[in-house]
Amino acid sequence: MKGFRSFILRGNVVDLAVGIVIGAAFTAVVNGFVSAFLTPLVGLATGVTGDMGHKTFTVGATEFPYGAFVNAAISFLLLASALYFLVVLPINKLHERLAPHHDVQAPKRDCPECLSPVPAQARRCASCTVPLPAVPAVPAQAGETTQRAG
Repeated sequence: MKGFRSFILRGNVVDLAVGIVIGAAFTAVVNGFVSAFLTPLVGLATGVTGDMGHKTFTVGATEFPYGAFVNAAISFLLLASALYFLVVLPINKLHERLAPHHDVQAPKRDCPECLSPVPAQARRCASCTVPLPAVPAVPAQAGETTQRAG
């Protein structure tokens, strides 16, 4: 039971569940908006009037319902953009503000045996476990130790 609880409470599962629920609830609203407002606008732009969801073209004896595809494509774009701007972007900004991620990269050098990158101050390679030579101390620059006269 403990493993199942940790699986359910993991961030990816909760994010996925929220996305599915919001997407399913918002689909009817987006489809209604597309069929009531955007499809007629696309029809006006292309010279086709009426409900574009029932528009087809025929090749031989086969009908191709391109209007249904146009409705579905517009619905998808609206749904994806609404979810991004109303859910994903605010959550990401909130997460960044509450738990900022500062990725500090330590200087690296190559292992002389396996050539894998290791931190410069490491004494042993993490990949092949070979002892690494000591890093020589960096001498202070001449300008830092002298004082200005004047």
